[in-house]
Amino acid sequence: MSEARDRLLSTASRLFYLEGLHAVGVDRVIAEAQVTRATLYRHFRSKDDLVVAYLTQADEAIRARVDAARAEKADPDDLIRAVGRSIAADIESEGFRGCAFLNAAAEYPDPAHVVHRAVLVHREWFLAAITDLFAETGKPDAEAAGRHFVMLRDGAMAAGCLTDPAPVCQTFLRGLEGLLTYRSSLAG
Repeated sequence: MSEARDRLLSTASRLFYLEGLHAVGVDRVIAEAQVTRATLYRHFRSKDDLVVAYLTQADEAIRARVDAARAEKADPDDLIRAVGRSIAADIESEGFRGCAFLNAAAEYPDPAHVVHRAVLVHREWFLAAITDLFAETGKPDAEAAGRHFVMLRDGAMAAGCLTDPAPVCQTFLRGLEGLLTYRSSLAG
């Protein structure tokens, strides 16, 4: 990746996350990245392409974190807990503004739009990855548990940017622990 493309994507990612996708125009990205309009369009055919690149970069970062947790944890329940703690750490981080993917879906509600499709690709992967983690526990109903986890995460992501994130994260992690305990009772 070229230095100019990196600067464009880094600048756009910061602005898109902080202010919203529709609120930030390409002129602002160009000015803050200190590139020309021609440079922007050499690397990204349209603003939509830039938004998709931002979401792709966010997706890749989340995939890498799940992979890193997989490499560190042998016990499937501990791996699920590690992913949950990682999510809680994000929610409690400075400048947290919610889930980039849920925010993007709210701004691009048309399921046929390229940005909305990028959101769906990420969410389908995330649900499948979490479901796989639950399947690795050997307990029944991994699909329902994966959906439950994602629902808990979505709620925590939404609430965590609206109020004090500490109790939101405590509730999220308690809910996750309850889900793991419930599933342990099914293993009977």
